[in-house]
Amino acid sequence: MITEVRLRPLRNTDFDRVLELERQLFGRGAWTYGMLADELAGLGRWYIVAEPERLDRAGDQPVVGYAGLWFDGDVTQIMTIGVDPAVQRHGVGRQLMTALIERSRRLKAGAVLLEVRVDNAAAIEMYRSFGFEILGVRKRYYQPEDKDAYTMRLDLSAAGSAPVDAPVDHRTDGPHDQAGDAA
Repeated sequence: MITEVRLRPLRNTDFDRVLELERQLFGRGAWTYGMLADELAGLGRWYIVAEPERLDRAGDQPVVGYAGLWFDGDVTQIMTIGVDPAVQRHGVGRQLMTALIERSRRLKAGAVLLEVRVDNAAAIEMYRSFGFEILGVRKRYYQPEDKDAYTMRLDLSAAGSAPVDAPVDHRTDGPHDQAGDAA
């Protein structure tokens, strides 16, 4: 039984588990090892994972979620977010999203952008609960599935934009981390 999750930087030792989740979640559109490595090597990247804090077991626990963003100096772009199907709808995705938004605020980004499949109602509902708005549709954005995506935006520059409390391990908050320990 998962009681809580702890967020920490993605490490290269997490690659196999993240790629396993990618295949479960995204099928033919999943990132490959090379795609993940290339993404993490890019400038302005920040990736985290969620692992359970289990009261009934000791030692390392399998990653149950992951997420990452790219900061271009103006806005952040959520590059990916994924949660193990066995623990979806238990708050893991919300914790990951909260951490991404808080990181964006710390970077002083003006907005957060993302794409989401138009048929992913659960994700769209979660993004809207954070204040994201749909900007438009990108036809056939997801390949090879040939699926459309909504482009969504969260304005961080608006007056009264409340801070988000992110339950992220403090080690991810240093000014030096780009992609955690993954590079």
